[in-house]
Amino acid sequence: MTRQAIIERTLRAINQLPEEKAEEISTFAEFIMKQYEEQQLTQGIQKIAAQSSTFDFLNQDEDLYTEADLKEVYNSKK
Repeated sequence: MTRQAIIERTLRAINQLPEEKAEEISTFAEFIMKQYEEQQLTQGIQKIAAQSSTFDFLNQDEDLYTEADLKEVYNSKK
């Protein structure tokens, strides 16, 4: 079903309902829209953060410790 067909079907249903039920549908549609907008905003922020070079300095830090600093070496292949 196309987007336009869904809209038309929904409008026909809303037009047949009493005013208070139509208001409920309007409130629900606003709720769904707000959720969608928040999801889009979150995805946008995640994309910006992923493309940002803000934390690139962490990749440039020299290693503070080596295996020689370990008191005990963990071997998972026992």
